[in-house]
This record gives sequence, C-alpha cells and structure tokens, in this order.
Amino acid sequence: MTKPNALIQPDRGADAIAIHLVNKDGFPDFAKTLSAGQRASLAAQKFEGGGYQVGIVPDGDAWFAVGGVADPESLSSWCLAKLAEDLPEGTYRLANAEPGPAMFGWITGQYRFNRYRSEDNSGGRGAQGPRVLLTTQVGPIDAAIAEAEAELLVRDLVNTPAEDMGPAALEAECEKLAKEHKAELTVVRGDALEQGYPMVHAVGRAAARHHAPRLMHLTWGDPAHPVLAVVGKGVCFDSGGLDMKPSSGMRLMKKDMGGAAHALALAGLIMGARLKVRLHLLIPAVENAVSGASFRPGDVLSSRKGLTIEIHNTDAEGRLILGDALTRASEEEPDLIVDFATLTGAARVALGPDLPAMMARSDDTAEEFLAAGKAHDDAPWRLPLPEAYREYLSSDIADMVNASSNPYAGASVAGLFLDRFVGEEIDWVHFDTFAWNPSPRPGRSRGGRGLGLRASWHAIRARYAG
Repeated sequence: MTKPNALIQPDRGADAIAIHLVNKDGFPDFAKTLSAGQRASLAAQKFEGGGYQVGIVPDGDAWFAVGGVADPESLSSWCLAKLAEDLPEGTYRLANAEPGPAMFGWITGQYRFNRYRSEDNSGGRGAQGPRVLLTTQVGPIDAAIAEAEAELLVRDLVNTPAEDMGPAALEAECEKLAKEHKAELTVVRGDALEQGYPMVHAVGRAAARHHAPRLMHLTWGDPAHPVLAVVGKGVCFDSGGLDMKPSSGMRLMKKDMGGAAHALALAGLIMGARLKVRLHLLIPAVENAVSGASFRPGDVLSSRKGLTIEIHNTDAEGRLILGDALTRASEEEPDLIVDFATLTGAARVALGPDLPAMMARSDDTAEEFLAAGKAHDDAPWRLPLPEAYREYLSSDIADMVNASSNPYAGASVAGLFLDRFVGEEIDWVHFDTFAWNPSPRPGRSRGGRGLGLRASWHAIRARYAG
C-alpha cells in the first residue's frame, strides 16, 4: 500500500473532493440542500445516512461524496474507513468536520497485504491508487500516522507465513528497529540460550536449524529514566509439539508470534516519541516443532528463575518462553512490565475475537489501561488473577505444572503462571490478545490486527511523556 505518511496531508488549499458526513437523523435536512437530481442519485444508491454508507453525488461536471456516520460531531477511529476503502483514487477533504481520531481508520482502511500476489493478480481494490485526506489539524497528523504505522506493522508481521517469519526474521525486525532508533540489540542463541533461558531453548530446540530459537533484548533510552519493559511472545509457528494440534488448529498458527509483533510495534512508538524511559524490549522467538529433540509431556524443565516446571501439555509453550523473558525483565527492577501474547483459547471463548484479555496486579494501573483503550477504540477487558486458582498449577514432582488438568479459568490460570516469573512488587500488565480479525470490517481487514496495542500506547504515553 501507499506509505501512511502520504495518505494524510496538511490542507494548504489544494483542489480536493468534498466529503459530507451525515447520520440518519440529520440526513433529511441535508437532503433538502440538494437538487432533485442529486436526491434521486442518493436514493438510487439506497443512501440513508446509515453507518458506513458511502454515496456519490453528481455536482455539475464534478461530484462530491457523502458518508454515513453515527455522529458527525464526534468521530471514532473507524468513521472514515469505509470511505477510504470505497472511494476512487483522489484527494479529499471533509466539508463539515475535521477528521481527528478518524485519520487512523482512513489509513488502515487502505491496508492490503499483497506480498504474495503477482502484479497482475493483485485483484479488486488492492490495485487502487491512494485516497489522500487533507486536514487543517496539522499537529495530530504525525501522531495518527505513527499509530497507524504501528498497527500496520503488526498486521504485516502476523500475516506473513511462518517460513518467512521465523525466529531469524523476528531477529531481523529487531535489528531494523534498533538501527532506526539507535538502540542496542543483544541476541542470545545456542549454548548461551540453553544456560540462560532454558525454557526458551527447550521449547525451540526441535525446530530446523534455520528456525533455531533465540532471545532478542533491545535497550534504549537514558539509564537514569524509569525502566519500562515490553515483552512479546514470539512463537513463530505452533504445531502443539508432541501434544499436536489438529490441522484445523494449526491453520492460523503463523499468528502465534502476534505478541512479539505487538511488542515491536509498541517499542517503535515509545522510541519514536522519545518517551522518558529506559526501554527494555524482550522477545523470545521459537518454533514449537516436532522432532526427536522435542520436549515431552512429563518432562521437568528448569527456568531462568530457578523454578522447575512439570510439562502437562507441550501445547502450553508460550507461557514457558515468556516465563524466562519476564524473569530477565524483572532483573532490571522496572517501573512497569507490559507483555503481549496470543496465549490461550480460553480468552477467546470468554471474550471473543475483538476484546483482548488484560490482567494486572495493580487496580490503578488496570484503570489507566482500560481508560486509554476505551478512549481510543481499543478497549481491553480485565480478567482476574485469583489467588484461589494458584493451586491449579500444583505439581507432585516439581515446583509447578505448565497447564492445569481441569478446564476452568484457563486464561487466568495462564496469567497466574506468568505471575510467578514477575518479580515481587513490580507493576505488571499482561495482554492475552488474539492478534487476528476473522471477519473484515471497515478499517480492519481480515487477518492480523493490533488488539491492546493502542490501549497500551496511550496509557504508557500518558504515564511517561513528561
């Protein structure tokens, strides 16, 4: 797609096609300002001012557009997304509003993942040229573009098949990010990984050599500033290991590195805004494959923290690699840890695909993230970390098991597992995100999607911008 920074431009009076925003209640009055022919044209298009409706109105030798929104005076992130998807290539300006938060959807509405399409098979709207929106709100443009670029990075990484988005490719993304922001990157592999991050090594050791496990650790910012740790689950493909998933369960497992994609995108926003933090980004990257080297049900693994873990299910591997990464993050005594993971099906059963599950130790911190998400059309839903359920992780032979033998509260129990690896008294927020949109909607194409990313970004920015 066209680069996001070309899709929103300052309005310097250039020729542009007008877009009028109306809702159902206001449409009758708007229609009175039109000629009979123009009203007939909208009637033929069945335009009534409903949400996401798009109408084209002839105006002499030219034309203008009409878009249906819930409230023309209070736009959401997605109000203009359908217009951006359906209008022809060209330059536009709103006739009766400024886009504000809807700049985000104007950009994401034009996203297409065409990496694997041949030039003559790009198909349909994917071949359209850019729709550029002009605005006098010059100040918010850069912020809107940065957020949209972060969202599109998540989509690109998650949509890329596992063969092209394995641990080495995630490492390359970390290198690119470090170079862009003059950050330092350390990558731990091989014997050093086995010694320092034994659970990351155990989960990833069955993979082919070109998908060998590793841990990326990026640092940035003034060491005198508060430490902020961002951790992302990078399971680049999850077969389930020896507790193998059925083929239907593997179909989307290229997205099991969605947590890492969120962490990379959030780190880019933090560094791009030059927040006053000492950032630590940690991404354990593995493929949970099957071979003679696979870790087994019943094995007892050691961990960086020193806890031993009895394996009840090799398909509960994401929490294992996160455990080692969270331990390393805790060693920096951070002011806050935020982690992202496509961790449990239980979270999706409870909340569906659109609400990322969020868990937090601090009620105040939870409220910060919930409020930020609600204000920016990325609302998470808080799930508990109940003390009573810690017993579900008890083991007869080790310090804990990696998966409970009962079917209850799976998302919270996974969160309690991670909690054991976060240092005491450390403020911690965990997102169990789907990272996927199963049904296309305006601004949200089918495929990879950021869920919890904007909530986290705005909460973190509010906390550390000053």
